[in-house]
Amino acid sequence: MTMGVGGMTAVREGRRHRPASRWRGRRIWRNRRRRQRVLTAAAIRAGLMRDRRAAAAGWHPMSQAMPLREHFRELRSRLIVCLAALLVGSAVCFYFYEELLNLLTEPALRAAEGEVEVEIIYTEVTELLGTTVRVSLLGGFVLALPVILYHGIRFVAPGLTPRERRMLFAFLPAALLAFVGGMAFGYFVMIPPALRFLLTFGGDVADPLIRVSNLVNIMIRLLFWLGVSFETPLVMYALATLGVVRAQGFARFRRLWLVAAFVIAAAITPTIDPLNQAIVAGPLIALYEVGVL
Repeated sequence: MTMGVGGMTAVREGRRHRPASRWRGRRIWRNRRRRQRVLTAAAIRAGLMRDRRAAAAGWHPMSQAMPLREHFRELRSRLIVCLAALLVGSAVCFYFYEELLNLLTEPALRAAEGEVEVEIIYTEVTELLGTTVRVSLLGGFVLALPVILYHGIRFVAPGLTPRERRMLFAFLPAALLAFVGGMAFGYFVMIPPALRFLLTFGGDVADPLIRVSNLVNIMIRLLFWLGVSFETPLVMYALATLGVVRAQGFARFRRLWLVAAFVIAAAITPTIDPLNQAIVAGPLIALYEVGVL
């Protein structure tokens, strides 16, 4: 089949006069593909630079990745170490159980000295032994707390950034000091006036014969929750450092915390008089202001 001169001219005319939108669409598509390649290359370079900086800082997410089975094995080994530390601490506390019981019952004997005669008794056969075991376990937990916190931080450390890991390891000694400070405040400042009020109230009506389990449970509860309350500034600082809450947000809740401090004090203290509640609520309010600062 042959094509005439007129047909060839028509084909050339058609090629020459194709719609301009078709060529424009092709150029837009090519430019878009070129921009996508450039952006992808830039993202890859940025990711490589970020991974290099993280590796130079001692942390690389891909190098820390491990199968789920390995995570469970690591968790099991760390739990075994924590359990062994708890058992060793409990054994040490059980060996010195007399000193611990005297330490917990001494504030009651000293608070009402000169006004009423307080006698510590037990009314059940297993009461003293059960109280001793409970005190030994709690004392062992306090002794093993640094080991437990350390292994807990080490377990979650691979999933954290270097800044978060440094903050957690710095948080560990500060949390222990704050907890011990809260217990010391309760033992020397808050508990003596509270026990004095409780033991001297109605002294002319009945003589106080205090069960050792009841007294020890009250002492442990007060000391524990006061130690936890003294962690307030550290928790606030950690939340602000991680960007969860800002200082302005804490400052707006001052009035709410003022009410919450007295509610917490009423729940912690075993008495209903406002003086002992104010003794507990005052440090809580001060600690909140320290956290805001």
